[in-house]
Amino acid sequence: MLRRKSTIKLGDYFDEAVYGANDGIITTFAVISSATGATLGSEAIIILGLANLVADGFSMGASSFLSIRTAEDVQRLNSFWKKRNSDALSRSLTTFGAFVVAGSIPLIPFVSASAVGHEFMISAVAAGIAFFLVGGSRTIVTKRGFFISGLEMFIVGGMAAIIAYSIGYVIHSGIA
Repeated sequence: MLRRKSTIKLGDYFDEAVYGANDGIITTFAVISSATGATLGSEAIIILGLANLVADGFSMGASSFLSIRTAEDVQRLNSFWKKRNSDALSRSLTTFGAFVVAGSIPLIPFVSASAVGHEFMISAVAAGIAFFLVGGSRTIVTKRGFFISGLEMFIVGGMAAIIAYSIGYVIHSGIA
C-alpha cells in the first residue's frame, strides 16, 4: 500500500517535472542555437543562457502556480474540486526545479573550459540525449514505450532547435 501511495505522489508531480525539464532544455538550447547561428561568442551565450534559465524558469513555475490556482477556482465553482490538484506551490516548484536542472544541460559546455571550440556540438548532443531521456522517463507514469516516448520528445526538441538556429543564422546573414 505504501508503494502505491508513493507512485500516486510521483504521478501528481511527474507531469510538471517532464513539462519543466522539456521546456528548460528546449528554450535553453533554442537560445544557444540562435546565438550560435548568429555567431555570438561563448560569453554572450552564457549570459543569454543563464538569463533564460532563471527568468524563464521562474516564469514557468509562476505560470504553473497561477494555472493550477485558476483550475482549482473553476473546479470549486463547479463543485468538482479534487485534493490532488490543490498543491499549486509544490507543483510550480517542481516545474521550476526541473526547468533549471534540465535546462542547464545544454549550457554546461559553454561554461566548461574543456569544451573550447566544440561547445555547440557538445551542447547539441547533450540536449538530444536529455530530450530522449526525459521523454523516455515518462514511461514511469504513462507505461508507454520508453523508445517511442523518448523519440517523441527528441523530435519536438530537435525541431525547436533547428528553428531557433535558422532564425539566428538568417538574421545574422541579413545584417552581415
